[in-house]
Amino acid sequence: MKKYLKKIKYTVAILLAVALVFGATVCAMNLYMTASVKDRIFRSAEEFDPDGTADCILVLGAGVKGETPSHMLEDRLLEAIKLYEAGVAPKIIMSGDHSRTDYDEVNVMKAFAIEHGVPSEDIFMDHAGFSTYESIYRAKAIFGVKSIVIVTQKYHLFRALYISDELGVDSVGVGADPRKYSGEAKRQIREVAARTKDMLWCAFKPEPTYLGETIDIHGSGDVTNDK
Repeated sequence: MKKYLKKIKYTVAILLAVALVFGATVCAMNLYMTASVKDRIFRSAEEFDPDGTADCILVLGAGVKGETPSHMLEDRLLEAIKLYEAGVAPKIIMSGDHSRTDYDEVNVMKAFAIEHGVPSEDIFMDHAGFSTYESIYRAKAIFGVKSIVIVTQKYHLFRALYISDELGVDSVGVGADPRKYSGEAKRQIREVAARTKDMLWCAFKPEPTYLGETIDIHGSGDVTNDK
């Protein structure tokens, strides 16, 4: 019996040690990611002083319900529209999930921007922006983007900017946080895991789910229309 208990204690000790090492590694990766990009995050469009070199504004997708953007997505879109109107960049890429006919983030995003006065030809849609990594990878590979202004909530910007660095895209981020959102604790936990995953993705640089023919970001965004 003593021998059996000793084995259990030894196993538990090993598992605890592994858990501690794993936890410390995840924390270190997150700290490194946030520290490496924090100086390139702006709190709002009003705080951002553009230098005119960005190819486009990249809006990362979030949930929609029918034809209505979620509160988080609406705030991202409004911030991007302010940046566009301020002349930060001549084009906007709406990147999100359009993997099903009954779920379409990008057309909702484009329609919202058009309703707020942005010309259709200045709005591109990336229908296969299924993740932050894929959105930025495709911005470079498909649209030929070299310099971007990324718009999303601040907690998400650390990861987006880090991915941009690793994929060779010059970037700054503008936060869209004018209000509180439900489920914040859950999002923060998910983000820790997502940062860890994307650091690994950036190390190996796998191709996104879809690539395809290149699209000139300096042309008309209407070439991405599917309706």
